This record gives sequence, C-alpha cells and structure tokens, in this order.
Amino acid sequence: MNKENKRFFESEEEFLAFDFKSKATIIDDKMVEVIAPDGEVFSVLAQIGIYTSEETRHYQLHLVEWIFDKNFSDDKETMTDNIWRDLLLNGVSFTGMSSGDRQGERTRIGKKIRQIREEKRIEAKDLAKLANIDAANLSRIEQGKYSVGLDILSRIAFVLGCQIDIIPNQM
Repeated sequence: MNKENKRFFESEEEFLAFDFKSKATIIDDKMVEVIAPDGEVFSVLAQIGIYTSEETRHYQLHLVEWIFDKNFSDDKETMTDNIWRDLLLNGVSFTGMSSGDRQGERTRIGKKIRQIREEKRIEAKDLAKLANIDAANLSRIEQGKYSVGLDILSRIAFVLGCQIDIIPNQM
C-alpha cells in the first residue's frame, strides 16, 4: 500500500482486519474474481495465486478489495480506469481486467434507448432535460458505459412513451 493510503489505516493489522464491501477470490494461479459492492463480477488477470505465502495472498486480495471499494461508481468506465491506475500504483501484479459481467446488458439497454429516441426524433439533450438527468450521463447510458438505476431508467422510459417490463430472455 502506498504512503498516501496509509493515512486511512493506522496499521497493516487494522487494514487487514477491515471488512470491505468488495470481495476478491483467487480462481487459479492467474485469475482473481472480484464481486463489487453492487454485485457485479469482474475478473482480474493477476498472479496472486502463485504466491506461496498465505499471508502475501491474503494481503494482495485485501488490497484488491480496497481498490475496488475506493473506486466504486455507477460510471463503470471511470471506475475501471481508476481501478487499473490504483492496482498499478499499489504494486498489484496484474495484466488485465474484464469490464464486468453486466456490460452486455448495459450495452443492449443503451442501444435500445438510443434507437427509440432516434425513431421518435428526440434530441439527446432534450431527452436528458425532460428526464432530469445530465446529458453526459445520457450519452454514457446510450453507449453502455453507465450503470443506470431503476429511477433514472423509469424517467427515460416515461419521456420516450415506454414502460419498463420484465420479459423472459429469447433463447
């Protein structure tokens, strides 16, 4: 852990005893799975599993959990960028990370919002204003880069003259 982060914890023991919301688990020698506070699952290509010392593995996993908690955000693009940076700054040996297990759904929903908006010839800035959301956030939602909550999704649907429904997957 770098010096900047030591101010949050009085000691390494205090850091290791802290219960973070994110949970990291070693999958194999090369892979760590992290469940973020919102339940989204990320895979991190990190060789934490190769350490022979249980103490070192535990510390590295805890460091990953702390980094995910520290950078957690609904804006998954910014969140993952910041996690990459902090993993590097804190000496976690990793080579890659997934975009999360919900990226496909975010992309599908965002494309559908854009499709309906364009079919109705509504400008993005007008939809954002009527739904009372930031235009930049609407852009990220339509690109699948922003994890949108039900309240915001409901407001967007209402402005578009749609409703949110739960339907079975078409297999």
